[in-house]
Amino acid sequence: MERILVTGGTGYIGSHTIIELYKKGYEIDVMDNLFNSKITVLDKIEEIAGKKPNFYELDLLDFEGMDKLFSENKYDLVVHFAGLKAVGESVEKPLKYYENNVGGTINLLKCMKRHRVKKIIFSSSATVYGEQPTPKLDETMPTGMGITNPYGETKHVIEEILKDVAESDPEFQVVILRYFNPVGNHPSGLLGEDPNDIPNNLMPIIMKVSRGEIKELNVYGDDYPTPDGSGVRDYIHVVDLAKGHVAAIDKMEPGVLIYNLGSGKGTSVFEMIAAFEEASGKKLPYKVVGRRAGDLAEIYADPSKAKKELGWKTELTVEDAMRDTMCYLNNL
Repeated sequence: MERILVTGGTGYIGSHTIIELYKKGYEIDVMDNLFNSKITVLDKIEEIAGKKPNFYELDLLDFEGMDKLFSENKYDLVVHFAGLKAVGESVEKPLKYYENNVGGTINLLKCMKRHRVKKIIFSSSATVYGEQPTPKLDETMPTGMGITNPYGETKHVIEEILKDVAESDPEFQVVILRYFNPVGNHPSGLLGEDPNDIPNNLMPIIMKVSRGEIKELNVYGDDYPTPDGSGVRDYIHVVDLAKGHVAAIDKMEPGVLIYNLGSGKGTSVFEMIAAFEEASGKKLPYKVVGRRAGDLAEIYADPSKAKKELGWKTELTVEDAMRDTMCYLNNL
């Protein structure tokens, strides 16, 4: 049975992906520095899956530590989630983001090369598309133009590095998965998004507002050219996203494959608020403030390539995500 190293495996998407990998019988090791996650996630994984991954508290910048890990374990595949991801912080601390995300990935790839691990799935982002003439984004579009923050730039640079490594080694196999906006939690209510830092994404903020930890939600602009004036994004249930990684493993081949993982449908901020209010049965306090620099009116995925080549598509809705979020919140 294949053994997989999951970097950033105690994080939100990584932990949900481990659940789906266990369903397929893979052996899992987790490497994480616990900067923005909690060690207790491993116990939740065990409660859901009946198995607990081997855990190594390691940082991507610790090359010697990673090299020792690869020396002591034979991995068939790396699923690479680890990285800093706060867009606002990346603008304030760009060097930190380039050092950690890009430098750390280079360390990882050097270890993989040294120990002849030839397969990697990379957790990328729709931010690599930058500004495009149409809100519907597909994998044929150019990337790297008009990216509005260093976080997105690090994802783009890593994608280019992976392409170069694959070009240099005909045995190297890469799948790049470009996420849109993950939401929701595991339906058990045991596992969910619980960042240590101040959240950037819409759903963790909604969750903190609902718990009274933040006074109100800021809606950044209600004058966009969208049906209700608020920004429209493609929200994908985290369980569907996790299943996309499993589907990608079966497709791997020498070279680079790139897939959007999204629903193909846009949902506005006001629609997200309404869906949460429906699921929770209570009003969510919010106020409309000015637009944020760099925010686009509308973005959503064209996921047809993933459906055709991976046999993957989203099965869960925004309403499902809100239901599972309430289940998670009630368990906290």
